[in-house]
Amino acid sequence: MKRFPSIKKNREFQSIYKGGTSHANRLLVMYVTENGQGVNRIGISVSKKVGNSVVRHHITRLIREIFRLNSDQIETGFNIIVVARPAAKNSDYRHLESAYLHLCGLHNIKRESK
Repeated sequence: MKRFPSIKKNREFQSIYKGGTSHANRLLVMYVTENGQGVNRIGISVSKKVGNSVVRHHITRLIREIFRLNSDQIETGFNIIVVARPAAKNSDYRHLESAYLHLCGLHNIKRESK
């Protein structure tokens, strides 16, 4: 089974926070930098302000699945950090997915649909 392409180390998160561009909407904040590899990597951050551990893990799983299912719509070679805002607690999959794709469009990493 393939490993999920994720960002786990704190220093990687910090370098992306400092060197990346950020855009936000009501549900999510997204930081993006180029990684020079042929694959996208994602880091997901959900703070305790969002909810208890069950809620935080649920949102993390939803965002990971959104990243996986929409990877064909996103250009490759980027490190992406997604930070969930407290409003994400009351959102469902569809709203989180549209917020994610909206932020990808703002970062200009979304492929043109044909």
